Amino acid sequence: MRERTEPESSAAPESLCILRTSAIGDVTHVVPLVHTLQAAWPDTRITWIIGKLEHRVVGDLPGIEFIVFDKAAKREGFRAVREKLGGRRFDALLHMQVALRSNLLSLLVKSPLRIGYDWARSKDLHRLFINCRIPARSGEHVLDAMASFLEPLGLKQEHVRWDIPIPAEAEEFADRHLPRGRRTLLISPTSSHRLRNWRPERYAAVADHAMYELDWRVVLCGGPSEFEREFADEILSHMRSPCIDLTGKDTLKQLLALLRRADLVLAPDSGPMHMANAVGTAVLGLHAASNPHRSGPYSDRRWCVDRYDAAARKYRRKPADKLAWGSKLEYRGVMDLIEVDDVLERLQAFANHADSLPG
Repeated sequence: MRERTEPESSAAPESLCILRTSAIGDVTHVVPLVHTLQAAWPDTRITWIIGKLEHRVVGDLPGIEFIVFDKAAKREGFRAVREKLGGRRFDALLHMQVALRSNLLSLLVKSPLRIGYDWARSKDLHRLFINCRIPARSGEHVLDAMASFLEPLGLKQEHVRWDIPIPAEAEEFADRHLPRGRRTLLISPTSSHRLRNWRPERYAAVADHAMYELDWRVVLCGGPSEFEREFADEILSHMRSPCIDLTGKDTLKQLLALLRRADLVLAPDSGPMHMANAVGTAVLGLHAASNPHRSGPYSDRRWCVDRYDAAARKYRRKPADKLAWGSKLEYRGVMDLIEVDDVLERLQAFANHADSLPG
């Protein structure tokens, strides 16, 4: 496929297609790009091919046509997307997912301009399915890398805005379980990448400190899977007394409302971390397996614990700045580099900061 080397003009296209199916955190990073497109080109029709789970988080963004791809449906999933597209042509495809399945999915999108990743961030034959590349940069946060898909279109993301809708019923759910008036630590303890998960007894120690030393309310959240239920139960078994346990009891929209209601969210690198950031809540992120400067909470990383460099030195025998950007250090035991006292220090720093704010 012949590649284009010159930037496109900033003339408003009639239609664009975004291909980013997963994961939840990465999908939240696409939302500011969508708002930038809508602000610059309000008449451009935007279609977003998205995963089934991820659609539950952002699928009510106004002015966007969503086409849901169910990867679990295999061939039927591809067939459903093809039928929804109906042979339409788009002025540009933003191919924002580097995976073989997504490359095959992109073949269903007819467009003369197919924007994809630069050479360094391409894999799984991505280069064969695009004809224009985003600028080659290292050291970028994932959100900024996604924003650079605008540049071949002649646009630049100057402002980062999420404004993900939260329906009234989700707000009512948060009202019932977390009524206003008390500081709240929300713990979302698990990542789908299990080697990023901290030990349950360490979460329990932090929860006890928040409850008994700071007099904060603590709520435990997680998905409905058997693993997440067992992990939550293990945390609860180590606590001096139970906290509010909403594991498996909320929808993703209800989780957004809970995250917005919380004062601070404690989480590993995971979808809920980025959902919390998107609704404006401070995050105490736990980073050893992944680089917080690349994939931590975008808006504010002051409260995160960063042991990524220590992990690089232990497992790769070199400092983090000598690793390829985006390297994941998902080794067994890597999260043990984060001690309870490391997290308590950041929790206390946030509590002092929150107490110093007016009102």
